Amino acid sequence: MALLYSALKSVRRELGVPNIALVAGDIASTRGSVKRTAATRLFSCAFVFLLVCLACSRAYGDVGVVLNDSLDTSVARITGSGHSAVYLSRICPDSPVRLRLCRPGERGSVISNYTTLGEDQPFEWNVVPLSVYLYGVEDPRYRPIFGSQKIKRVLEERYREKYLSAYCASRSCQTSSSAEWREMVAATLSRSIYIFIVETTVQQDLDLIAEFNSLPNVNHFNGLTRNCADFTRRVINTYFPHATGPDYLNDFGITSPKAIARSFTRYALRHPDAQFRVLHFAQLPGTIKRSSEPRSGTEQLYHSKKLLVPMIIFADHELPAVAASYALRRFNPEHEFEEHPTAEATDIGYQIRLAKAEKDASLVEQLKADENQERAQVVGTPQEWKEYREAFHSIVEEAVREEIIPDRDDLNRVLKRVDKAGTPLADSDGAVWMEISDRGKATRVGLSASNIFAPGSDLHLANELALARIDGVLKSSKHSRETMLEFKKDWALLQNARMRTAASFASTATPAPKARGGVMAGAGGD
Repeated sequence: MALLYSALKSVRRELGVPNIALVAGDIASTRGSVKRTAATRLFSCAFVFLLVCLACSRAYGDVGVVLNDSLDTSVARITGSGHSAVYLSRICPDSPVRLRLCRPGERGSVISNYTTLGEDQPFEWNVVPLSVYLYGVEDPRYRPIFGSQKIKRVLEERYREKYLSAYCASRSCQTSSSAEWREMVAATLSRSIYIFIVETTVQQDLDLIAEFNSLPNVNHFNGLTRNCADFTRRVINTYFPHATGPDYLNDFGITSPKAIARSFTRYALRHPDAQFRVLHFAQLPGTIKRSSEPRSGTEQLYHSKKLLVPMIIFADHELPAVAASYALRRFNPEHEFEEHPTAEATDIGYQIRLAKAEKDASLVEQLKADENQERAQVVGTPQEWKEYREAFHSIVEEAVREEIIPDRDDLNRVLKRVDKAGTPLADSDGAVWMEISDRGKATRVGLSASNIFAPGSDLHLANELALARIDGVLKSSKHSRETMLEFKKDWALLQNARMRTAASFASTATPAPKARGGVMAGAGGD
């Protein structure tokens, strides 16, 4: 009955029927007292099946504002604005420049524009599969466990050969580091990403596909009036008119990525049926410089001494207005993620406000407990992260005793050492291997969760990499740290490494040291 109610609720939103949930309640309360004919029962079953199918079809339709961290490159060094794009869960690439509905098993896409994509034709936008955008591979199981420029370049070349060959035949497109199609491959190797999501209907997605496939795809990028945030604004407002807009006061007359994310969040929170939630994809641990949080114009001015000092000297009268604008209109993506990691958490938040309005203290308390539990599953709690750090400390001490690593500080050097000594290559699935030659001895190690312990992968190096990845995550700030859901996969990978090491020791008749106790389940032994 719960599935039926969920389906009816979803279809109510789809069709705009306000009391369809009451119909479900009537069916439940009277089904034991009303005698139906076989034909009526058959019709009812068919009707319910149709509703469930409609609901399930719609459940996977989402659109989201993608807010990328700022990179320390080019103009971003001055503006700190980051980048904006659009996530589409039910729309996939028919080609890099053409859209279609996704097929079963596909995970959606990201569509974006840049100053120049660098391709043979001056396209305004490209669309890539979501997992390719995030990790450089179609299946997240094959994503690399750490990032470097070498690894990113291998994944970029794989994408170019597999998807972009018809649009990227010129030498400049193939070799230039400034060809910005590269930014749409394995983005999490170079920066952290937030996606602010609401639900869409099939018809809305079809309308967007028809519009973008029919219009000329010609680049007219302009940093002041037609930048990446303006592009995102155009796409989102096609779905929901006036849902996003600029913040000219804070951004000095320009549309910024952060303003689009902020305005879309405010719009979503005004619509309880939107199923609003925020996803967070942290930059992978690795050798690439850490990205920084995207900023609005006044925010960048406040944090940048290079800009603030001249303003104090030459425009001191305007400074109070800038400070007030910054203080009153601040928007923290990490805070929004922690508040709304799932649609269920957002829905509980609405229920809490209703319970407060009705002054139902006991219900408020119960709902807050449910809300905290819902958030903790994705974000984790400070206590939970502390326990993992303590458990990891014990595991590192054990690794030093077993001579897997020489000392604790060695974990800071593992990724750089492996990246410097090795040559990465990708297999047919996109899983990356690192081939290393040291003093005439060749070895290789898998760099994806799927192949790090595969036959032929160096067990000792695999252990070091698993330890280094966990170390990088646990030392990161919340903004740069992956979700608890993802971290638990890393933790399982580390436990797998320890078990394999113990088995290896046993096979050489060397007794494995007894693991020390830990506060986390599985932390003190295998």
